[in-house]
Amino acid sequence: MTSNPIFRGAATALITPLNADGVDYPALARLIDWQIDEGINALVIAGTTGEGSTLSDEEHRELLSFSAEHIAGRVPFIAGTGSNDTAYSIELTRHACSLGADAVLVVTPYYNKATQKGLIAMYNAIADASSAPLILYNVPSRTGVNIEPTTYLALSEHPRIKAIKEANSNIPKIVETAALVGDRMDIYSGNDDQVVPLMSVGAAGVISVLSNLMPAKTVEMTQRFLRGDVAGSAALQFELTPLIKALFCEVNPIPVKAAMAAMGFCENYVRLPLTTMEEGHFQSMLELMRQQGLVG
Repeated sequence: MTSNPIFRGAATALITPLNADGVDYPALARLIDWQIDEGINALVIAGTTGEGSTLSDEEHRELLSFSAEHIAGRVPFIAGTGSNDTAYSIELTRHACSLGADAVLVVTPYYNKATQKGLIAMYNAIADASSAPLILYNVPSRTGVNIEPTTYLALSEHPRIKAIKEANSNIPKIVETAALVGDRMDIYSGNDDQVVPLMSVGAAGVISVLSNLMPAKTVEMTQRFLRGDVAGSAALQFELTPLIKALFCEVNPIPVKAAMAAMGFCENYVRLPLTTMEEGHFQSMLELMRQQGLVG
């Protein structure tokens, strides 16, 4: 962990409340306020959990603008500005910077993918255009490309490439990355089921899906670890694992959107090619939510 991370603890990869007319901004405002009241350490807007890839350009920009204004500096505002079109990612990044974003989260290019040389060129180009620090988002199960440890090392030379959201699920690779760049770039778990394992090798916390519905408990899991209560942190990781598994039994954000709708925060509305959660999966998840006191 570096001496000055973008945040320590838990950031929510926030859902985007949608309905047939577009973004439900009153619902988004309530969500942001609730997350902050519950003690979340940072908010990620328009990431992959926020269905950023199916937002129109106008919606994406408006969503970032509204969120920046409503968060109003109460917690770090991290803008999802990744795309498989580098020029478009640069445009979104410049827009986020104009809003005062504390950082931008940039996923690796999907479908067209990239070589490791291409990743270095892409991320350096976006960082050159940014006034905010970059968090690199590595999720090969969704994009088909993995950022290698030596590529992180090359990217760590750029003064605005500051952190990694790591969701490659390959613990040995993550350990290798931490050994190479852990004093230059902060690592955040991108998988809720690996928070404690990654913090054990120096991660500064998690960018979480679970914290959409359990912000306080997700923060507690990370803060216990940061205070040195590793056993207490691990106990929460064990307790929350069944619900975490349910939240990923279908493609994210299908389950978390259904969960948040069940809690009354939004409509259970996702955009194609996503579809609403299968009823059997939903009922199983709902029972786990009842056990946590999230629904009646």
